[in-house]
Amino acid sequence: MFVRRTPKGNTLKPIVICADDYGLSDGVSAAIEELIERGRLSATGAMTGLPGWKRRADGLRALVAAYPADIGLHFTLTGQRALSPARGLAHEGRLPEIGPLILRALAGALPRAALRDELRAQLDAFEDAWGAPPDFIDGHQHAHALPGIRAVVIEEMVARYGGRLPWLRNCTEPLAWARRRGLGLRKALVVGTLAAGSAPRAARAGIASNDSFRGLYGFTPDPPYRDVFRASLRGPGTRVLVHCHPGMVDEELRRLDPLLAPRERELAYLRSGACGEDLEAAGVRPARFRETGAAPAGPSLAGG
Repeated sequence: MFVRRTPKGNTLKPIVICADDYGLSDGVSAAIEELIERGRLSATGAMTGLPGWKRRADGLRALVAAYPADIGLHFTLTGQRALSPARGLAHEGRLPEIGPLILRALAGALPRAALRDELRAQLDAFEDAWGAPPDFIDGHQHAHALPGIRAVVIEEMVARYGGRLPWLRNCTEPLAWARRRGLGLRKALVVGTLAAGSAPRAARAGIASNDSFRGLYGFTPDPPYRDVFRASLRGPGTRVLVHCHPGMVDEELRRLDPLLAPRERELAYLRSGACGEDLEAAGVRPARFRETGAAPAGPSLAGG
């Protein structure tokens, strides 16, 4: 059991610190659970198409009952097995890699029905194990924000959860904000360009999103992850989202995903005393989405 440091009243700015890839492997899930308990994470997105989600959902539910955090769907369209037939999208049951998916998205050549069916299957898997809708939706490798995909995601969210809409990850922010941080600028430009237009469309549908997206870097040892994270704590924005990928490398992860050593570097920092010191020095605290701001008014899917 870990002891959380008590925030200094309401003087610390609430920001969302969200770990991607819960359910990818037991090593990844256990790391995320530890960081939720330590108070270093306030959200995580679940890959519900993978066996690890069903194995660990009950334990995660018990954990967040004691250590509240937002649990969302990490909509997965790349590199893993599809939950649905995904006709015209998956090949022999396996979803495409991110490069081919981006090219088809930009060409307007993605099968809309397959995207919708896979999203519904992953949402069903979330609700079956969790017993409730997700608090938010985001995407593995940010695929949820690509042209064509984002329209399907937003339309399904409104149709399925119109009475109480989850948040939706916005992968863009004003260029001046990204430039001010410096670290990860090239990746921020690429991701932001591909995702351009997603946040305004979500807002027109009445879906709340973050206004600053942080934590992008090249997964290299240099600069050190502490530098990346500290840069992510600085700058303007009301609804700030810092995403990360902590994990412990196990054989299951080695079989399923190429991102290995960076996960352990992130975990080592996020569980360290240095991370707590950096959060306090920056005047911020990990918080749930609803603590950072309200949803936009009025749903309307017109335009965009």
